[in-house]
Amino acid sequence: MIRKLSALLLLVLISGCGSYNSIDTFYNAHKNDNQVTAVRVPQFMLILISNVSPEMQSLVGNTRDLRYMQFPSATPARTQFLNKQMNGITGNSFIEVYRKNDELKRNVVSIREKKNTVKEILIYNNNNQNGSFLYFNGNFDPVKVRDMAKNNEFETLGEGLLNQFGSGTPSINPEQ
Repeated sequence: MIRKLSALLLLVLISGCGSYNSIDTFYNAHKNDNQVTAVRVPQFMLILISNVSPEMQSLVGNTRDLRYMQFPSATPARTQFLNKQMNGITGNSFIEVYRKNDELKRNVVSIREKKNTVKEILIYNNNNQNGSFLYFNGNFDPVKVRDMAKNNEFETLGEGLLNQFGSGTPSINPEQ
């Protein structure tokens, strides 16, 4: 009996170590990769982001964790690898709200819900040159999430995050 239990425990441990089945694991595995931009928004900064628009206020006001990551995906092998990892994250416990596949290119909006509330939102994009994900954890209105996905407001938010948390160094314009 102990031998069977030990074998089962070892199998669970080995399978858990090799998979990317959570956003935490993916984020931590790739945040130090070359040419990666990673933003994890602290709670106090969520207030600033919520000032973008009334829609953002209603969404971000209920957010506990907000992350954005942009990463290179220049080769077909790398794109396939990243697509497979994201499929592993969203495969079992997320519901795909929107998916567009064009060969290896991906645009996917997935949610995880509990009763009548959306708990997590994951937006993944990959255009064979760059990939990105935008992740929210909190309590969200499903109708608002659907409307935002339909109107591409999540993409705008990802770009806004990069601008808000960019390098912080002003660009120098020689003509000024």
